[in-house]
Amino acid sequence: MLKGMFFVCLSLSLWTAGSSLSCRWMQHKFQQFSKHSLDLIDTMANNSTNTTVDAGVGFPYRLYKKASKASAEDRLHFLVQILKEMVVLFEEDTSKASWEENTEENFLQLLTRQEQGLRSCIGTHKKENRKLHRYFQRLSSHVLKKMDHSAEAWELIRNKMKTHLVRADLLACSLLTN
Repeated sequence: MLKGMFFVCLSLSLWTAGSSLSCRWMQHKFQQFSKHSLDLIDTMANNSTNTTVDAGVGFPYRLYKKASKASAEDRLHFLVQILKEMVVLFEEDTSKASWEENTEENFLQLLTRQEQGLRSCIGTHKKENRKLHRYFQRLSSHVLKKMDHSAEAWELIRNKMKTHLVRADLLACSLLTN
């Protein structure tokens, strides 16, 4: 009896870990959270300054292209890391950013909930993508620190993060349609 229950639990967890489609959170919650994240980041723009300064750090399109061709589990890991890196970036000094503090707090809470939800869909822990991590470090050092965490710097970051959210949403949709 105990051996049979163990086999059923093991089979179920392997099946759940191997298939993003079996993850209920991904099926039912990700799109809702993603839409809300995009709405909040747009709200942050409405309270922020417009800028035409170039960040000097290009968007990592190649990393997204590579991730889109990866296995479902690797795509989930990539999405989790994007959300985690975004949260870390927004935990820097935002005192000069022109958006409201409570909007930023809500945004960070939402990103954290998305990260945790996606993480619940992953069976094993993998090493982070070093190139993606270095990209976010460059945003921190080449944009935020060099521009003294100014409102303009945060607007550049906000724009890049919106692009990440859109691309992450597309990558997540590819998991649901495969």
